[in-house]
Amino acid sequence: MKTIIVDNRSVSPTKIVCIGRNYIEHIKELNNEVPEEPVFFLKPNSAISEKLLSFHQEPLHYEGEISLLYEAGRFSAVGFGLDVTKRTLQNKLKAKGLPWERCKAFDGAALFSQFVAIDNVSPRLGLELSINGELVQSGNIDMMINKPGEILASISRFMSLENGDVLMTGTPKGVGEIKAGDVFRGKIVDDDLTVTSGEWLAV
Repeated sequence: MKTIIVDNRSVSPTKIVCIGRNYIEHIKELNNEVPEEPVFFLKPNSAISEKLLSFHQEPLHYEGEISLLYEAGRFSAVGFGLDVTKRTLQNKLKAKGLPWERCKAFDGAALFSQFVAIDNVSPRLGLELSINGELVQSGNIDMMINKPGEILASISRFMSLENGDVLMTGTPKGVGEIKAGDVFRGKIVDDDLTVTSGEWLAV
């Protein structure tokens, strides 16, 4: 089982629950419709990787996300996550009304910084993603259509979460193609304070 690091301990998520279309401006940039209810999809444990790929059968795209660790009935830690996507394939699947697993659940499709324990999910939490030192994505909980507490309540109506599972809460605008050799730095912020961060060299 693949692991993530939570305050210097290893945790193996049984699954990663992802919410799509949770930021209005990202919905607009991909010409999608605003959903009437949360849009969920899953990534398996096998999708977790420490290596940021730029190509896997086709060029890959990045999506930075606030990621939350579920333990003992609540979100107990926060980390920065990269939802790596096969965008061309995703567009083909969406056009046919087919599931997204082939473009979202492949090996290498989920990368995470170290997670840091939190007492509660602060409404001030946000994310920043820079590529080669240039800020390309930023967003915060206030910009989300569905806030973490609402997402957790929605999940609980149809699926059980296990201790160590991860929620990826959606991506703000600014997604794009991963280029080999680019340096990605993602961080979680609480106001101006950096809570945790991660850095990856795309290969």
